[in-house]
This record gives sequence, structure tokens and C-alpha cells, in this order.
Amino acid sequence: MIVYISIGNSDDKLLQREWAAYAGGVLGAVRQAEANGATTHGSWTSLPFSAFQNACWCVEIRPEDAEALKAELRDLADIYRQDSVAWAEAPVTEFLRPKPMYGAATIETSTDGRTAA
Repeated sequence: MIVYISIGNSDDKLLQREWAAYAGGVLGAVRQAEANGATTHGSWTSLPFSAFQNACWCVEIRPEDAEALKAELRDLADIYRQDSVAWAEAPVTEFLRPKPMYGAATIETSTDGRTAA
């Protein structure tokens, strides 16, 4: 199961050091999920000079581990006075292939999304 976990501080509820601790806490929860077999496919944050503070992680977890991770994220939201954490499940992944031009080679992927040898 692929999920996107997003947090933000666009309402400026948190001081910079609180935001750093909150984002670090969510990163810690993601790393704990990794220790339990999850795979992080990417993580993103807003630019340091952006007017808004946001962070997002794309994580592949086992469905049976979802509730534990959600509980940890809810606890962190409560600790850091946040209204919510965005949890977006991506039930379908579609691989968009380019239209071959002039006999260009295509890259095949396996069913798990990794490049085939």
C-alpha cells in the first residue's frame, strides 16, 4: 500500500524549533515504519525561503501496519497542536510510457515498479 503523509505549518502555529521537532517526529515515525519493513520512495519539503512550511513522504507499507503508523501520526499532531496530518492512499499506480519515436527504446518495469533487468 502506497501512502503519502503530508504535514504543514502554513498557519504559523509552530515556532521554527517546534516545526523542526514536529517534522523530525514524523520522520522518526516513518523510519520506525521502515524498520518494520516499509519502504520510503521519497520525501519532500518546502523551500527554506518559502512563506509556507510543508513536508511530505511517500511510503510503501503493509496494510496491517497502517493503523499503528496512523496512531503515531495522530499522537504527533496532538503534541504539536496540529488539526490534522494528511494521509493519502494511492490505490492504483499507472506507468505512463512515452510514445516511441524513431525506434526509440522503451524501459520495461516489473510488476513491483522496479526497472526490469
